[in-house]
Amino acid sequence: MRRGTLQDQADRERDDERYLALLGDRVRSARSRCGMTRKILSAQSSVSERYLAQLESGRGNVSIILLRQIAAAMNLALSELVHDGPDRPVELSLILEQLADLGSDDLAELHRDLRQRYTPETENSDRVALIGLRGAGKSTLGRALAKRLDLPFVQLNKEIEEAAGMGQDEIFDLLGQTAFRRLERQCLEQVIETHPRAVIETGGGLVAEAGTYERLLSSCHTIWLQASPEEHMARVAAQGDQRPMAGNREAMDDLRRILIGRENLYRKADATLDTTDRTIDACLEDLIAMVPDGNGNAA
Repeated sequence: MRRGTLQDQADRERDDERYLALLGDRVRSARSRCGMTRKILSAQSSVSERYLAQLESGRGNVSIILLRQIAAAMNLALSELVHDGPDRPVELSLILEQLADLGSDDLAELHRDLRQRYTPETENSDRVALIGLRGAGKSTLGRALAKRLDLPFVQLNKEIEEAAGMGQDEIFDLLGQTAFRRLERQCLEQVIETHPRAVIETGGGLVAEAGTYERLLSSCHTIWLQASPEEHMARVAAQGDQRPMAGNREAMDDLRRILIGRENLYRKADATLDTTDRTIDACLEDLIAMVPDGNGNAA
C-alpha cells in the first residue's frame, strides 16, 4: 500500500509538470500570436516579467486570478489557456466564436442537426437507453420493457462493476470518479459493440460526461425517466438504501439541486416519461409507445 501511494504521488507530480509545461507553451504561443513582448504583457496584466518568465518556462505554479489577468490582457477566454490536452484546431475556435451568440433554442436545433448529419440513421434503431436519477424506475421498467420487446436487458453499472472486479462504492473510494467515468465509457462502447439490440439502464451521472453522453445519444433511442424529488427519495429508501439520508439533513435539497443541474442534459433524450404517482403497468404501456421500431415508427 505504501509503495502504491508513493507511486501515485510520483505520477501526479509528473502529470503536474506536464501540465505546467503545456500551460507555459500555451501562454508563450498566445503572446506571440498577439504580437506582445513579455514586457508589454507584464504591463497590461499587472503580472511581473519574472513571474511570466517562470510561467512560460513551465516552472510557474500560477494562481487562477493571475492567469485570469494574463488571459484578459491578451483578450482570450481563460478556458483557452487552462484546458488540458492539445490545443484546439483553428476551425473549432472559429466555430465556437460563432456559437457564442446563439440562444439555447438555436443551439439545441443545431445539435439535433449535427446528430442527424453525422450519425448513421440505422445505428440507434434497436437500442433503447433509459436515463435519469436513481429511483425513477429504470431497473423495474427496463426489465419489463426488455421482456415485452424480447430484448436483452443490460445494466451499465453492473458491467462497470464486473470490469473493475469490485462494487461501485469501492471503485469511487479506491480509484476515484475519474476512473469510474473512464470505465463507464469503455463499458458503454463494449455494450454498443456487442448488443445491436438491447434495453440499457444507465447510471444517473452519465449525462454529465459530455463525450459519453453524446455517444449514448448517437447510438441509442434515449428515454428520460423522470420523477419528483420526493418520489426519487422514497423509492431509494424503499429499496433499503438509507445512504442518501444518512447524516445529511439537506439530502432533499441536494437532490433537487442535482435534478435542476442535470435537467437540460436529461431533456436531450429522444423522449421523456414522468413516472411520478403512476403504476408500473401504466408507465410500461407509455414506455412501449415511445420505442420506435426499425423503421422509425412507434412500436
